[in-house]
Amino acid sequence: MTRTITSTRKSLFMQLARVIGTIVATVKNESLTGKKLLLIQPITAQATPLGKPLVGVDAAGAGIGELVFWCRGRESSFPFLPTEVPTDCTIVGIIDSRDHIQTKR
Repeated sequence: MTRTITSTRKSLFMQLARVIGTIVATVKNESLTGKKLLLIQPITAQATPLGKPLVGVDAAGAGIGELVFWCRGRESSFPFLPTEVPTDCTIVGIIDSRDHIQTKR
């Protein structure tokens, strides 16, 4: 089942992205120690790139090439509670099926 989030400007499906790389940080906040940073490219429901790539903290164990769900804002730190992780973009799930991707008709 795909949930649709409706805003005043447009309808969006869940926030989807493809993992396109890894990030290496020689110095980072202590609470990020041991957490993987990944470069993600947001995509549309048709799997075309949407906007600029983002750096996300991986809470799901994703890898390069995988399709993922992601979130931004205050909620992006929730997967790491009770630890306070300074993140504004977090990968919260891995997509194991392409059934949700719309094909052009």
